[in-house]
Amino acid sequence: MSNEQKLSAAQQAEWQLQWETIARGVVEIVPEEEMKAKLAKSIVSGQPLNIKLGLDPTAPDIHIGHTVVLHKLRQFQQFGHRVQLLIGDFTGRIGDPTGKSETRKQLTEEDVQRNAETYRKQIFKILDPERTEVVFNSAWLSKLNFAEVVQLAAKVTVARMLERDDFSKRYSTNQPISIHEFFYPLMQGYDSVALDSDVELGGTDQKFNLLMGRTLQKEYGQAQQVTIMTPLLEGLDGVQKMSKSLGNYIGIDEEPNQMYGKAMSIPDELMLKYFELATSIGNQELNEMKSGWDAGTLHPRDLKMKLAWTIVAMYHGETAADEAQNYFKTVFQQRALPTDIEELELTTAQVEESGGLRLAQLLVTLGLQQSTSEARRSIQQGAVKVNEQKMDDANAVLEVYDGAIVQVGKRKIAKIRVI
Repeated sequence: MSNEQKLSAAQQAEWQLQWETIARGVVEIVPEEEMKAKLAKSIVSGQPLNIKLGLDPTAPDIHIGHTVVLHKLRQFQQFGHRVQLLIGDFTGRIGDPTGKSETRKQLTEEDVQRNAETYRKQIFKILDPERTEVVFNSAWLSKLNFAEVVQLAAKVTVARMLERDDFSKRYSTNQPISIHEFFYPLMQGYDSVALDSDVELGGTDQKFNLLMGRTLQKEYGQAQQVTIMTPLLEGLDGVQKMSKSLGNYIGIDEEPNQMYGKAMSIPDELMLKYFELATSIGNQELNEMKSGWDAGTLHPRDLKMKLAWTIVAMYHGETAADEAQNYFKTVFQQRALPTDIEELELTTAQVEESGGLRLAQLLVTLGLQQSTSEARRSIQQGAVKVNEQKMDDANAVLEVYDGAIVQVGKRKIAKIRVI
């Protein structure tokens, strides 16, 4: 008799809720039947599952795209399961070769520890720290002796490693592959052995590494983990995956007005996907939204404002979300400038330089753009205004004075103060 068949009516309802929530918005569960069985066994025994997520601390600033898998972890936590958040301080010194056409530069221990601390601070904006066990894989990987490393390497063939797409491409094009790169998936898989994980989560680009955990657990005589793969979230352009390098992201540490304004630029066709993957909204409310959207009874503007409010509220609280929404309505819906525009200071020396400042350089000096090349692109796209007049010449030398209003796009507005 299967575990599902042993469930009482109340337990069956709980199992159904857990399964539907956990399966929501994922790309693949390998294998599904084992996941269902593990949930049923947990409900019958009262023993929570160990849910693993490995993070190599190589890029410490988290954006909304990174939170897709964190929200899935949070769902497990809400059902009482234990999250094993593994910071790969040891594997991070190698760097995951996934998607790379060449060997990654190894990080120093100081780099890894600094980035790991940033991760820890940011992830608890989503995860419940009381139900999260933070572990570092140096605790076991650094203690393996050479004989044990050889035994680990003997459990997987080179042919199996070359099944991995990025390795096979590099091999076929005579690009170098260092031996130590083969150890990355081995170490990630061994992490699951060390933690005796029941489930491991990751993005679709991590499939090879996730399945390695199942392989090694079987080799070491453990019950095999289930792997759950979450999708990659498209960015604000609606095409490329969310990425800081592409500028199509919403950072979870951004200030509320900027976060709200960015969310309002999410393409209409992606709104429900963002609700599903990047918020903690419940299944019933999500299904009601989908029904309203399909029936045409839900206005896109209203849904987008709800999404923007929800995202801000998750990271800054409901009061900040209300204020950001009111700010957006005042500035962008009513076409009025706010009364509390941030003042940015310029020194007299900066203003007098060359009789003024070139527009592109002014935007960088004020901190409204990160580089002159970014500023020039914004100007060429018609996104820059000075005193509500659209500017189209990046080389224009402006007479800068106290009280001048500079705008970049819909979200960045500043009043100049000369000191």
